[in-house]
Amino acid sequence: MAVLSVDLAFRRWSDLGVVVLSHAPSRLSISAVTCEILPFDPPGLDAAGDCGPVDPENLAGRLNHLCAVRGIRVLMLDGPQAWKSEASGLDHARVSERQLNTTAKTGLPGRVKPSTCRNFAEFCMDVYDGLCRRGWRRLETRPQPASPDPGVAQQERVLVESSPHAAWRSLGLQPLPAKRRTRVSDLAEAFAALRAVVPLTVNRPPNHDQLQAIVGGLPGLALEEHDPGALRIVGHPPRREQGHWREGFIVLPLPPQPATGVRWLH
Repeated sequence: MAVLSVDLAFRRWSDLGVVVLSHAPSRLSISAVTCEILPFDPPGLDAAGDCGPVDPENLAGRLNHLCAVRGIRVLMLDGPQAWKSEASGLDHARVSERQLNTTAKTGLPGRVKPSTCRNFAEFCMDVYDGLCRRGWRRLETRPQPASPDPGVAQQERVLVESSPHAAWRSLGLQPLPAKRRTRVSDLAEAFAALRAVVPLTVNRPPNHDQLQAIVGGLPGLALEEHDPGALRIVGHPPRREQGHWREGFIVLPLPPQPATGVRWLH
């Protein structure tokens, strides 16, 4: 079973981080994760070598095709999937964003804080909608703490919102600095810290966007494998309200726990 995780970007195709995660057989008590970092070149370059901004419909189509070819049913996306509900009781954020204290917050339709993030937020929602038109669904089922099954099995192809910054903290690690402030040494230290918590092999050293996609995508494996003990789901279910999608879950990884002998027997 594999999961596709994407660190979204809309200004340049080269800013996208796209990785495929899967669990590999391991002699360790904790399952190892294999990560394939994918080149995701722009669909075409003009004479000046500039492909322009990322088109959300084009991106949705390419991600859908990639998942179809790989047999992937869980797609993790780093970006807001909806606006806040008028009934949430919050002024400027979705419930998930308030609970995680995210830097950017989506309010009522068209309102984003800070306002400079509005174009990115609307781009992300367009990507979600483009994938939904191709048969995907936003994650709707929230697992109960004692449930052995997060309930994703009934959803053939599910879109899951990630938050890399919150994912680092959920694993007990220092979040990666913003891309423009990240030094090569910062990237190396963060990657080493992640590998100390999660046994991880990659096909090439990750850049900033790809490393964010890796850490943000880890809970997708728990969803695919019906392991509620390896993830945390934050927020309220997505729903349609006055012609717009509202709220939606953000899913975070939890530090892996050594597997018991009984579990391996299953």
